[in-house]
Amino acid sequence: MLRRSVLAAALAASVLTVPAAARAAEAPAAGTPAARCALPGRTGWTDEGHDTDHRQFRAATGRIRAVMLFVDFPDAVAEGGTEQYADHFAPAPRWLAAASYGRARLSVTPVRKWFRMPQDSTTYGFNRGISYEQHRLYVQQAVAAADAEVDFSAYDIVYIVPSKNATAVTFSPTYLWDPAQSGVVADGAEVKWSVTFGQDMWRWGHKVLAHETGHIFGLPDLYSFTGPDYHRFVGGWDVMGLISGPSPQPFAWHAWKLGWISDGQVACVPASGGTYRLTPVERPGGRKLVVVRTGETSAYAIESRGGSACSGGMVIYKVDSAVATGEGPVRVMDARPDAAAPAGCHALDDGAYGPGEVFTDEAAKVRIEVGGDTVRVARRPGR
Repeated sequence: MLRRSVLAAALAASVLTVPAAARAAEAPAAGTPAARCALPGRTGWTDEGHDTDHRQFRAATGRIRAVMLFVDFPDAVAEGGTEQYADHFAPAPRWLAAASYGRARLSVTPVRKWFRMPQDSTTYGFNRGISYEQHRLYVQQAVAAADAEVDFSAYDIVYIVPSKNATAVTFSPTYLWDPAQSGVVADGAEVKWSVTFGQDMWRWGHKVLAHETGHIFGLPDLYSFTGPDYHRFVGGWDVMGLISGPSPQPFAWHAWKLGWISDGQVACVPASGGTYRLTPVERPGGRKLVVVRTGETSAYAIESRGGSACSGGMVIYKVDSAVATGEGPVRVMDARPDAAAPAGCHALDDGAYGPGEVFTDEAAKVRIEVGGDTVRVARRPGR
């Protein structure tokens, strides 16, 4: 099986390529109107398709049990206790519960001691070139160090946090089990999912845990893997993009894909078009998403955002489930591309559409008119 690491200068996730034929069909039920707008995955990996393979990725609903290990190294011995590390991530389960409308209940058990890794921190390849084999070894060694004190069969996810002075462990990739390879086994159970945090956790805050756990759920990276503007696709509108952005509530598209909103909260626009009222994604209940399908793997999505210091209104974005992680599978349409963004905001963060504003894609024959909390979608003949 082909393996690869997709690592970027801003924030990265170690990944494996899985054959598309191995994906399990778990799209919305064919009898629901929303199903007409659910896109199939086409990358064989994390993407925006609804047919997530839950042998490879963890379901994003229900109780999710995680254990948090703290590790240091012969060349980077920890100073002090683990309290500040555990406290740093403590808000993450509450954030995820709110973002999922209570559908994802993450419980994290921190093991409050340092476990010594057998190798120096500089030997694992965290210099933006870490391979799958190196990453698996890192996870395997951390699990082995803690195995006498932790029953790993009781947990879904293993979070591994390094000491602050392990500066060689720079970034926070996600480890995903490859069913075609020998993996990490402890207490008779396969360790399928792990996040190995790096020093960038101190930059991104507790939401880096939500971002990396998003990969465990099957979500792709929405920032660009190439510069100079790594956040040119979605800015700070989703935690899978700019983690520290002003409005990183997950896109309603992601909430639908993950099962956090129901098919009944999604409107799939028919050929005749229609007018729809939306409630902001920040609040539970109500219609959350309007989808205009434009092709086999593409659609426009529309959702309401309650507003931040940068912008508020209707966010319109293009989704393509055939576009790979880090290459722009979601792209926000900017309502005011020529305007200077407010201080502290990315250029896309002020791009929501307000009352009376119109988005048009002539090639796709789509016109979206915004009126307060409603949108009117017109589709020309032939689409």
